[in-house]
Amino acid sequence: MSILTEIRGAVLVVTINRPDRRNAIDTEAAHELERAWDCLDADEDLHAGIITGAGGMFSAGADLKAAAAGLPPARTAKRGFFGTIGQPPQKPLLAAVEGDALGGGFEMALACDLIIASQTARFGLPECRRGVLAVAGCVARLPAKIPINIAMEMALTGIPQPAGRLHALGLINTLCAPGNALAAALDIAAGIAGNAPLAVGAARRGVREAAAAGDAAGWGRQEVEWEVLRASADYGEGIAAFAEKRPPQ
Repeated sequence: MSILTEIRGAVLVVTINRPDRRNAIDTEAAHELERAWDCLDADEDLHAGIITGAGGMFSAGADLKAAAAGLPPARTAKRGFFGTIGQPPQKPLLAAVEGDALGGGFEMALACDLIIASQTARFGLPECRRGVLAVAGCVARLPAKIPINIAMEMALTGIPQPAGRLHALGLINTLCAPGNALAAALDIAAGIAGNAPLAVGAARRGVREAAAAGDAAGWGRQEVEWEVLRASADYGEGIAAFAEKRPPQ
């Protein structure tokens, strides 16, 4: 199984279990994630969810080897990219991040309501190095969450940023000792799950709807840019170079 699920009290813990691929998401994993969130939404005894990664790594994002092999994109009709980002679960979702959250992995974390990260975690947007665009949320959402000049730095350089820096900027809710991200997320999720479900749901929808009002223009623009980029020689070369483990030309 690419995705593992475990119930801890009233919390569903979902683990990306592809450590040999740095927990990169392919089409199969995206559909498994969608099924996990469907279960979270449908189960009245569950009040929050956590997503994390196996092997000390959150996720390297899209499985570019699968893309190079011509396999379908890692998205589903219902929940979009990675079976998560377009339509996250209706209940509070926390990201417990150890190691790297890169590209789509970073975008999955941004789709969550809270981010809990290890002090040694890193977050980055390496897409520009591979002729790809971060179309699953970072380009549209990140400038609303951190200063725009820092968002621009991340988008243009592709250099991962340490969790400590992003915590100081307000992107990360809780910074914890290495290896403790899941435990810290479980403590927070248990506290959320102990609150009145209707009130939690109403508060979450209110905050998300306010944020979404500023998202629309950014999402529309990145879709236009992505269609142009995907048809370019840069895109084909970037994906091929990744699969062949060589510098792109």
